Amino acid sequence: MEKQLISIVMPVKNAGLYLEDCLKSIQDQTEEHWELLAVNDHSSDESYLILERFAATDSRIKVFNNKEKGIINALRTAYAESKGTFIHRMDADDLMVSTKLDILKGTLVESGIGHVATAKVQYFAKDGVNEGYMNYEAWLNSLCDQNNHWEELFKECVIASPNWMMHRSDFDTCGGFNSDTYPEDYDLVFRMYQAGIKVLAANKVTHLWRDHSERSSRNDANYAHNTFFEIKIHYFLALKQKSECPLVIWGAGKKGKRMAKLLKERNIPFNWVSNNPNKHGKEIYDQLMESFESIATRDNPQIVITVALRDAKQEIVAFLQKLNLKEGSDFYFFS
Repeated sequence: MEKQLISIVMPVKNAGLYLEDCLKSIQDQTEEHWELLAVNDHSSDESYLILERFAATDSRIKVFNNKEKGIINALRTAYAESKGTFIHRMDADDLMVSTKLDILKGTLVESGIGHVATAKVQYFAKDGVNEGYMNYEAWLNSLCDQNNHWEELFKECVIASPNWMMHRSDFDTCGGFNSDTYPEDYDLVFRMYQAGIKVLAANKVTHLWRDHSERSSRNDANYAHNTFFEIKIHYFLALKQKSECPLVIWGAGKKGKRMAKLLKERNIPFNWVSNNPNKHGKEIYDQLMESFESIATRDNPQIVITVALRDAKQEIVAFLQKLNLKEGSDFYFFS
């Protein structure tokens, strides 16, 4: 493998219970040409002491304190100190498979600039992984098998935040960690897509994702469901909306109502349809609810679907395909 340096940026916030195992998994990599920029984000546990102890015996590990607060500022601090040709993010409570850096770097060396390398993940937890995370793992890994990440972009974050690697030049083109938008990992993935970066996915598990009750994704308000939904709306309107096509929301549940409210706040006109005949003809947020069948009467509609039930999704796709509408251009699922 070419001896181009990999810079691993890693925010650390009260990860003392898991940090030693994480650091050992980085040291055990088959690819040895790396530097770790670990930024202590005002931890109240022994995280900083653990980092200092490892740094004292491994010059590749460099430790900093976050002068401000939060993951985004910690990532910026780490990146400002980095020197590598390749950029990789790691989470302090997770584990790397021993070949992780080798696989991701090898993919980028072979394909050149204009790409982001990723691979499969595996969740693990002391008391077992819940169904939601297992479903997310299966979905992410299916994207690697099919290499269709960008087609699923508006469902959930299609690239695991601690399981990607990019050329520094591509990372800078995407705006790096300059954005203040949370969730920062999903925002970065949207910017990768916006910059025309191609996804290169290995069909091997390279990252072991630890689930525990203290994870930021479980407790930080920046990762609440409504923030994910708002970032989807923002990028849909910026990247996908066709002003000449009538916009349609399909779904009258919590997500459909949230979307309707966000569109009204932006003064964006839309039609609203539902599968539920009990809601047809009623007004919600001063907007008339119609039958989904009314879509057939509209020319070139652009449809955003907020229905979550799997069986309903299959029926919706079948209905829209009969109208010669295509997912990814004419209709989008917002999970």
